[in-house]
Amino acid sequence: MSEINYFFEDIDSFEIPDNISHWIKNTITSEGKTLGNLNYIFCSDNYILEINKQYLNHNYFTDIITFNYCKDNVVSGDIFISVDTVKSNAKEYKQDYNNELNRVIIHGVLHLLGYNDKSETELFEMRQKEDFYLNLLP
Repeated sequence: MSEINYFFEDIDSFEIPDNISHWIKNTITSEGKTLGNLNYIFCSDNYILEINKQYLNHNYFTDIITFNYCKDNVVSGDIFISVDTVKSNAKEYKQDYNNELNRVIIHGVLHLLGYNDKSETELFEMRQKEDFYLNLLP
């Protein structure tokens, strides 16, 4: 059975609006894929730093780490999101916190759908897709 789960590590839990799961599912199906199992783990900077060190050998903070478990057209993965970094990025880019959080939520899904952001061209395409799907959020 396919599902989207939300977990909280090293932070207080918060309400995830019902429309977010529906929006994520619609994003996946509109890209021609099927939802498998997605786990969102919202966490602190320190928690994501440890994940970054342990699994990716990176010693720096980040807003998101995505582990891809997709098979064929079924989208599955673990998406770690540092709410601390999302908050600082929202402030730095003069964005509403919830908008920035939604951007990061869909950013992880886009990675699982095959979009990357390593080159300037890839980053441009990723931002366009983020904006497109953010505009579809009810």
